[in-house]
Amino acid sequence: MPDTAAVDNEVRLHIYDTFLSRGAPPSVAETARALTMPDADADAAYERLAASRVIVLRPGTRDVLMAAPLSAVPTRFSVRVGDGRSYYANCVWDALGVLSMLGRDGVVDATCADCDAAVELRVEHGELAPSDAVVHFAVPAARWWEDIVFT
Repeated sequence: MPDTAAVDNEVRLHIYDTFLSRGAPPSVAETARALTMPDADADAAYERLAASRVIVLRPGTRDVLMAAPLSAVPTRFSVRVGDGRSYYANCVWDALGVLSMLGRDGVVDATCADCDAAVELRVEHGELAPSDAVVHFAVPAARWWEDIVFT
């Protein structure tokens, strides 16, 4: 019997590496092939990772919707990195987390949820550049997982 913690870690790293390299997460079958494991083992790892809140699956599927701070679907929070790559994030907090995760400077292009105005946040030399923007969290952090897609 495989060590599930080791399998889960290997699958998790593969999900993130693929997400970052191609801008989209791998399917269960792609993960199984890349890691030379049975589809059932990769499928079970995706389930365990979702149950542990490491990833969020699209309802009724094994397709990754979120691997925080990354979003597999377009959102109001786009992150541009200096080398031309871009990613979607789940919220402004995650957008800044993408740059932190990469250890890179970049730009977060967001849209105000209240008035739809464009908001640009810049990270320069590892620091958030001064901005007049205000971040508002509509749901207390303790309740985010009640509906993580909404929050």
